[in-house]
Amino acid sequence: MKKELLSPAGNFESLKMAVIHGADAVYVGGKKFGARAFASNFSEEEMLEAIFYCHLYGVKIYVTVNTMIYESELDDVLNYLSFLYRNHVDAIILADFGLMKLCHECFPDLEIHASTQAHTHNIEQIKLLEQLGVKRVVLARELSLNEIKQFPRTMEYEVFIHGALCISYSGQCLFSSLLMNRSGNRGSCAQICRLPFTLYQKGQAIKTDGDYLLSTKDLNTSTIFSKLLSSNVTSFKIEGRMKSPAYVGYITSMYRTLMDDFQSRGICCATSKMNQKASILFGRGFTEGKLNLKNDFDFMNQTTSNHQGILLGKVISLTKQKIKILLSQDLHQEDGIRFLEEDKGMIVNFLYNEKGLFISHAKKGSVVLVDNKVHVTKKCVVMKTMDKVLEKEILNQKETKIPIKMKANITKMGISLWITDETNEINLFRKMVSCAKNCPTSKEKVIKQLTKLGNTPFVVKNLELAMDENLFLSISDLNHFRRDAIDLFLQKRLERKEVIFGKENRQIPTYQSNLEIYATVRNEEQLKFLLKFPFKGIYVEDIDLYQKYQNDILIYRTNRVEHKIEKEKVSSILAGESGSFISYLCEKSTDYFFNVANHATSDVLIQYGVKNICLSPELKGEEIKKIVECFPNGNPFEILLYGRLEVMVLNHCILKMNVNQEKICKVCKKKDCYTLKDRNGAEYPIVLDKNHHTHIFYHSVKNDISKLEEYCQMGIHKFRLEFFDETKEEMMEILKSLPFLLHV
Repeated sequence: MKKELLSPAGNFESLKMAVIHGADAVYVGGKKFGARAFASNFSEEEMLEAIFYCHLYGVKIYVTVNTMIYESELDDVLNYLSFLYRNHVDAIILADFGLMKLCHECFPDLEIHASTQAHTHNIEQIKLLEQLGVKRVVLARELSLNEIKQFPRTMEYEVFIHGALCISYSGQCLFSSLLMNRSGNRGSCAQICRLPFTLYQKGQAIKTDGDYLLSTKDLNTSTIFSKLLSSNVTSFKIEGRMKSPAYVGYITSMYRTLMDDFQSRGICCATSKMNQKASILFGRGFTEGKLNLKNDFDFMNQTTSNHQGILLGKVISLTKQKIKILLSQDLHQEDGIRFLEEDKGMIVNFLYNEKGLFISHAKKGSVVLVDNKVHVTKKCVVMKTMDKVLEKEILNQKETKIPIKMKANITKMGISLWITDETNEINLFRKMVSCAKNCPTSKEKVIKQLTKLGNTPFVVKNLELAMDENLFLSISDLNHFRRDAIDLFLQKRLERKEVIFGKENRQIPTYQSNLEIYATVRNEEQLKFLLKFPFKGIYVEDIDLYQKYQNDILIYRTNRVEHKIEKEKVSSILAGESGSFISYLCEKSTDYFFNVANHATSDVLIQYGVKNICLSPELKGEEIKKIVECFPNGNPFEILLYGRLEVMVLNHCILKMNVNQEKICKVCKKKDCYTLKDRNGAEYPIVLDKNHHTHIFYHSVKNDISKLEEYCQMGIHKFRLEFFDETKEEMMEILKSLPFLLHV
């Protein structure tokens, strides 16, 4: 299977840079429904231009529609998918299970890719996506290459190879939504992970190597790219729809070079110069991520969350007016620099030599002066964060002409022309030839006119001409004929299939409307206390605790992350991820981590036997009402009424990095209370599970018990109380607000 280099494009200029520098495919977003809402993105008119441009150069174009879709948006998003389908995008990138099902039904020959937002990290999830009509899965960035190699080859796999990383499993972060009202699941992430935090243990601050405890380095797999190209991965994806056109162009060209080297020599290796240029364009330090099973220390950059660039030199003296720098790299006017220790950056608008004379550039080893316009006060290390010459070099790269072959045959009957690019071909014939009375048209003249392609994207690689003698062709007619032939060939390259539409056909089940209250516990004391009350079900995370007290109302709560599912012997589960709910054959409910916000997603879960569906906590009153109205015979929805929401799940152990830096972490076995404190003093509890995953909880407790009657009027009849570290006395206070539970 042909390997694909997939590049990002947040605007048309970036898209051009991706195509020019060798992308096989690009991924873009529209103005709505994409997970990068703050990129420029493409209007419908711009999308048409992007599709035309990509297809002209034989590059595929994929469109992201990978946000959590509200019920009120379903009609709009289906109309948008119809627009994209009619205009022949090559694939749609989706995260919502319901939208996958609808898309496959309505547009059966439209290729579907499951976004990284779909949180795909185990074989069972891949089987589910295959059943929903997905052709390719963008895998979770937390997977190792060894894990990926175990996945079935019935599916195409796409992995990120370069760019920014999320610290939380994608599609599993509520931090930005709860703290800033900017939903990461809706494309508006405020990047809370790039802010400083302080680690606390039992109220005491712990000294750490830097304050950016949730900030990752940037991914760079150029050092292990041969391994990736030899694997079962189909598509290699560059992150960067928020990055500059120069960044997109260079990173694309870097990996294009590596892929071409691998194809020709069977091996490839990035040079230090390649990665130096990549660092200048953007980088927080580089990591191979989880693909190569490096340790967590290699993954994180706790000292800063800013773009770092490369070492430029050091300050050797300074005044209030000027800074003197000894250069270890070339420096040009209009380059960007940063004074590392003081974290101050600037553009070098004016550059001077050691004598104070104005210059446009200086070589490595030189001493230069720059204006002290950011008020640097110390001798410090200087980084180069922008290279104007490099950017111009990247942006000035022109489109490569598309090579074509021509065969022309000219007789007194007329002229026929055949054009091919080895994939597409056309034939055009025209009666525009006459016998020459005085001066016959020469072969040289015909060749000159047929190969004069000017501003078209084509160049004639080879022309075979067979021409009878003593024939005359008007130069004007010949030019018109060539233009018509090229236009016909252009249409052939852009030719698409007919549109096929499907139709949604829902079967709405009937549900009982009795009030049902569920609870979540985290320890034995909480469980023993709550067993006294008439809960419909109690969710238990600890399998030993579940088995010790096993009875009809206990429900085993599976993990949010299950790289390898080992099914426990239980009678019912609350599934934390989609692999579990497709694997277990018992009674099933789904947790709020599924981001359910519309009836189509609900229908998919119901189809797989789910009885209770916890709605996304990001849904507000009107959106809850709209989804409930889609189930007039009762509904399966559960609302989290009370509880401390889990905002992130991390693949690594944050305490191992900062508390116990041994190879085997022992910290998570203790019952010590660890928290992260933000700049405003809010504290976020940390819990580590048996797999050393870090779970971060919100600083305050959600309490919507006062809205119980309002929810009941909407048609919701299932509610959850999620207890965290509450004592029996504290739980009793909560239960008092639900007096119908206290009759025991």
